Amino acid sequence: MLLLPQVGVTGHMKQSESLMESERMNSNSNINRAEASVTNQEQWEEMLATKGLTVVDVYQQWCGPCRAVVSLLRKIKNELADDLLHFATAEADSIDTLEKYRGKCEPTFLFYGGGELVAVLRGANAPLLQRIIVEELAKEKLVLETGVERKGVTDEGLVEDEKKDEEKTPEQSEEEDSIIVPASKSYTVAIIKPDAVAHGKANELIMKIQDAGFEILAQEERTLTEAEARDFYQHKAEEACFEELVQFMSSGPSHVLVLSQVEGSANVVPAWREYIGPADIEEARREKPESLRAQYGTQTLFNAVHGSEDIDQASRELAFFFPNFRTVSATEQDGEEERVERTLALIRPDVAREKREEILAHIHKSGFTVALQRDVLLTEEQVRQFYFQHVEEDYFPALLRSMTSGPVLALALGRTGAVYLWKNILGPSDVNEAKDENPECLRAQFAVENEPINQLHGSESLEAAEQEIHFFFPKQKTLAVIKPDAMEEHRDNILQEIRGRGFSVTQVKEAVLSRDMAEEFYKEQREKPFFKQLVEFMCRGPCLMLVLTKENAVEEWRVIMGPTDPEQAKETSPDSLRARFASDILHNSVHGSSNEQHAEEKIRFIFGDICSDAELTADGGTNTITSEKEQDNSSDENTGMSRSSTEEMSDNHHEGDQHDSDPCSPQREGSDDPEQGN
Repeated sequence: MLLLPQVGVTGHMKQSESLMESERMNSNSNINRAEASVTNQEQWEEMLATKGLTVVDVYQQWCGPCRAVVSLLRKIKNELADDLLHFATAEADSIDTLEKYRGKCEPTFLFYGGGELVAVLRGANAPLLQRIIVEELAKEKLVLETGVERKGVTDEGLVEDEKKDEEKTPEQSEEEDSIIVPASKSYTVAIIKPDAVAHGKANELIMKIQDAGFEILAQEERTLTEAEARDFYQHKAEEACFEELVQFMSSGPSHVLVLSQVEGSANVVPAWREYIGPADIEEARREKPESLRAQYGTQTLFNAVHGSEDIDQASRELAFFFPNFRTVSATEQDGEEERVERTLALIRPDVAREKREEILAHIHKSGFTVALQRDVLLTEEQVRQFYFQHVEEDYFPALLRSMTSGPVLALALGRTGAVYLWKNILGPSDVNEAKDENPECLRAQFAVENEPINQLHGSESLEAAEQEIHFFFPKQKTLAVIKPDAMEEHRDNILQEIRGRGFSVTQVKEAVLSRDMAEEFYKEQREKPFFKQLVEFMCRGPCLMLVLTKENAVEEWRVIMGPTDPEQAKETSPDSLRARFASDILHNSVHGSSNEQHAEEKIRFIFGDICSDAELTADGGTNTITSEKEQDNSSDENTGMSRSSTEEMSDNHHEGDQHDSDPCSPQREGSDDPEQGN
């Protein structure tokens, strides 16, 4: 047995006691300074033993204490200059006593006197906070000076939460786990990557994000597996750095955030991407030195933060990280849940020519909404692509002949249970079987004599419906402009209308047009007598320019805008934007492209080159569907657009227009298009 000299033991004990005393002094020093930072249970208990009133700002690890509140507490401390007043910030995640406060986003302030809870405040209400501090400090002084009984309180909010939790059914609990956001609110995914987390910058970045005005709807710390990283970044699989990216993103924890729109922004996606800066760090430091990537990134791969590229990608990423994340419409928020489906209906040429109105009447009577509609001339190759599963069947030659004999009427129908109900109304696919077994069904009623092919098509499933709708109604981009006259009073209403109609805002830019830019934008109108007046109006204040994406976007946006002349709009389209917000034919609130070619040209002029998705067929070729309207260049009587009574302003013949845009998109007659110039 080894014996140490007594002197050594004594020295060691004294050294330990000295270290312990030093730690206690440091801890007390921590508690006694202006704002104590309490990060564990031991410090919490020491804080409760402090004489006087202690105001505790309870925060979550992932968002940190509110900077504005910390500044306010310092200000109050300096003004009151009272040694009995103490402030502390406490991290709920690491203090056992505060366990029930975890996961609560609302700012919470706890007031302690003599180790007893004496008041609670929720919400960052600065005047109320200051008043409660003054009142509770006076009460605590009275307790200390006179010995009157201190009146403790219970946090009623927590008690109420516990009662609600006990009363909840499992179904209610599961529903409340969902992250629900109004459909009118835009959102995006942000990731604080492993390099920033490893360097201890996560909380700092989160505070910067909040300070910049972004709202954090959801947050979690997560370490991706290699398989998850591959799945998440599958769109980059062909890039040279893909394997390195996968290894990096699975190398440690990331913080995944769901961000909502910054105040005053129609779409949070471009706002967030602007804030984080270019992916290339050198470019970020050179062109956007204040961006997050410029400040926290070290190289292109290790660039600290991620942002969704567009709204569609944001939706996919949300589903990846937060499967319970969902949006609700205003109707759902009022308690009436909507489950609207879409299905494709085709009326083949033989009956589309003569029976279209009768069939449409049946559709409306059955409670369907016609969301999209167009007449389409199909080539033999397109019929083979659409009916590729039927090509080897005996009836296919007759089907091919029928589908190419004239324009097909394509409809996207919407209602609850649309796929099943439309199939049920159609009846059996075999015409003879339909006549024998269900003579009231549409296929029996509209059968063509001596024609073995049924005259109406319906999608087999929800998945098939979306694919088929996309085949006939590929997504388009159109340019929308909120003009200076509508920016101040009607901007939010117009943006809400855009969202409510199902458009995705894929690009947005607010700017005051220079005279040169306005003249170039309206160059087609240069020879018109109103050109100078139009240019001056468009330069007088800011415009909001947006790229809208949706099936049939060009046509739908024009219908939503209404006729160029607001007086005519009030008569023919009273719910249109111009009927509601425009004052006259010049000050008519909004602009929209007249056709897909015009949209592409103007989008390129405003935003530069934007990749447009080509519709690819199964064999890798480009799928172009020719609209019957393009064949005869006839006007569409159902668009809600017509000539303005002011001929000079609304006549918008685009001289030299070759109408060579993507034939997937129907076009109206070019010489009768008021919007192209106004």
